[in-house]
Amino acid sequence: MSLIGHAEQSALFRDAIGGGRMHHAWLLAGPQGIGKAAFADMAALRYLAEGVARVSASNLALPDDHPTARLAAAGSHPDFRRLERLFREKTGDHARSISVEQVRGLQGLFATTPSMSSRRAIVIDAIDDLERSAANALLKNLEEPPADTLFLLVSHAPGRLLPTIRSRCRTLRFGSLGDDDVAAIIRRLRPDADAAEVTALVRAGGGAPGRGLRFAGLDLNGLDRAIEEIVTGGDPANAHRGALARALAAKSAQPRYEAFLERAPARLAAAARMADPASLGHILPLEERARALATSAIRLSLDPQTTVFTLCGLLAALAPARQDAKPGGTRRH
Repeated sequence: MSLIGHAEQSALFRDAIGGGRMHHAWLLAGPQGIGKAAFADMAALRYLAEGVARVSASNLALPDDHPTARLAAAGSHPDFRRLERLFREKTGDHARSISVEQVRGLQGLFATTPSMSSRRAIVIDAIDDLERSAANALLKNLEEPPADTLFLLVSHAPGRLLPTIRSRCRTLRFGSLGDDDVAAIIRRLRPDADAAEVTALVRAGGGAPGRGLRFAGLDLNGLDRAIEEIVTGGDPANAHRGALARALAAKSAQPRYEAFLERAPARLAAAARMADPASLGHILPLEERARALATSAIRLSLDPQTTVFTLCGLLAALAPARQDAKPGGTRRH
């Protein structure tokens, strides 16, 4: 499966492999959801494959029928490791961090010679998730790297990492993708999505397909339409906000409720970006209040119906009639 987007980063990495002077640790830095982890996996397998024979593919990814790709897809490549937060079956969620035990578990890999290749590769997704003791344990490996071993460290916030870790890595920076690339990735991963849903997910992703895909199957178009009705009409009788609050309060609607908690502040942020200077003083406080409420809603177990109703009230304040009525506002004719 070929890599979509990030052509410059892909070419740079392939050149580094071909040049024979490969840095042992790469920090893949950029916003969350733009495909850094997919890049890391493809880069790791390309590095392993080229330890056996030169690969002619111009794309970073290996052909699906390549032996290295097949072994990795089956989870059985002996020279490849991927560290990420462990899934906890009892609670149905992921651990809060990557543990020191997971990092120390790499020593078994380093204690033996590579099996299928002359090389080894480790992907950590994301290094931001390492607990402090795990970061210190990893640092020892980066300071004295095992021979022919490549570390690919995915980071959404490289500024928060230990400076000693950053200093031992070559940083490869990633930016947001264009809408066409985001749409192509969404269509690949959600082949059942129709054109309207793809468009909605691209819009919600804002250059990050991973961000958009979190809303897949949640009727994002319907949610955005409900928000827009409130924004444009002001909902003076509270009918729209009441209906939406009741609909999203049901336990079965939890995923859509969480989507709304992101979409409502995003709509206010969009209004702020498009506002004239005279309106910013009215809109920015609305956005700040919405973001604070949405951020704390899940953490504090706030009542969903009340939360949605309150956020809808902030959205309704964007309506032209409401803005005209604000103190200092200019009535439109």
